[in-house]
Amino acid sequence: MSNSKITGGCFCGVVRYAADGLASPVVFCHCETCRRVHSSPFIASALVSWEGFEWVKGSESVSYIESSPGKKRYFCPKCGSHLVAMYPDAKRAVLRIASLDQPPTTIPIAHIWQSDKAEWFDLDECLGLTRFPEGVPTQD
Repeated sequence: MSNSKITGGCFCGVVRYAADGLASPVVFCHCETCRRVHSSPFIASALVSWEGFEWVKGSESVSYIESSPGKKRYFCPKCGSHLVAMYPDAKRAVLRIASLDQPPTTIPIAHIWQSDKAEWFDLDECLGLTRFPEGVPTQD
């Protein structure tokens, strides 16, 4: 994948990171844990090398929750932005793409954990929904 350095951080700016580029394609995850942690029907993620990942600001502030045995999901405790997840013995971490400063240079290649997707969310139906360039127009 990409060997160039990528950077990102949380919404409030307390936590910042740098990584040695993406080590996998971007995917959309629909698993229940990701949906609940992010309050979203799915999230975009890709792998990065844990060895090439570093907290460059706010490392003392970073918190985590163990969402399943051994899996730690790291986030900013001030604004709640979830940034990365990993198993302690893993060589790669799961980076949350929306936390990047610049968009990835590749487009997502797959939807994963479709067996666990939100029952109320249907991707095919979403494609036909009305689209607005910004918020929903008011009905004054």
